[in-house]
Amino acid sequence: MRVAERPGLLRNLCIFLAHSGDSWFWWAGLALLAWLGNAFWRPWALTVLVSIVALAVIVLAVKFTIRRRRPEGEWGGFYRSTDPHSFPSGHAARAVLIAVLAIGLGPAWLAVALCLWAPLVALARVAMGVHYVSDIVAGGILGIVAGVAALQIQALL
Repeated sequence: MRVAERPGLLRNLCIFLAHSGDSWFWWAGLALLAWLGNAFWRPWALTVLVSIVALAVIVLAVKFTIRRRRPEGEWGGFYRSTDPHSFPSGHAARAVLIAVLAIGLGPAWLAVALCLWAPLVALARVAMGVHYVSDIVAGGILGIVAGVAALQIQALL
């Protein structure tokens, strides 16, 4: 399943997907959407942004408690140097969280797109050699739990 060391189209696609779940990308995009969005997108973006930040705190706490080393490899030097721990996958958790929130908040077309995208991000992280399968499974479970919790909290507000 690993394609990090094999040049070609599949590797390039996995690189794109692996990076598409980066936190800085989502923080910047959601902050922009919260600032410039209309009456629907502004609260949507704020809910997702706050949920991502809360999830990041949880993921980091688990990572620094478990301290599982990333798989050996060359690709993803930035990830390896800034976050040497692989369990759970923050990218998988974030992608699944965003998909769950889109299911709950809408619109339907975005929920469908993100439900297709989230597992591809998770699998790309394994394919690029920065996570084990158990890392993305745990991240996905955390993303589901956090997404459901965020939707319940949002419904109370």
